[in-house]
Amino acid sequence: MPRQLGELEDAVMTRVWQWNRPVTVREVLEDLQQERSIAYTTVMTVMDNLHQKGWVRREVDGRAYRYTAVSTRAAYSAALMNEAWSHSDNPAAALVAFFGMMSPEQREALQDAVRMVSPNDAEPTVGAPEGGAPADGTEPESGR
Repeated sequence: MPRQLGELEDAVMTRVWQWNRPVTVREVLEDLQQERSIAYTTVMTVMDNLHQKGWVRREVDGRAYRYTAVSTRAAYSAALMNEAWSHSDNPAAALVAFFGMMSPEQREALQDAVRMVSPNDAEPTVGAPEGGAPADGTEPESGR
């Protein structure tokens, strides 16, 4: 499981993920300098650290490296959520608390995600018996 990125690592990776193409230290530096004062060597060290940790791969391009993300921001976020959830002594309660913090838009996105990963399953119904029988008491279709 990846550990959470530090503040500067996250700022660098945000650019790598957003640009979705091989990037140089100079490009990241110039973009970061719009928000903060930062040295080239600092950005170079952070990007080298991200490479050593497996977050980015790099290829030589002349006298510089071009860095590319190894995975997506969505995969990183999912891994962090999974790690936090797996350390809970009561995963169901942790999920209920998490869902309670979500905005209506986030809950809708979650419902869409559940539908995408289980497209052939019936829409989950609160209070439906285990096995997926409809809450109205009718028998599910046999698929014949």
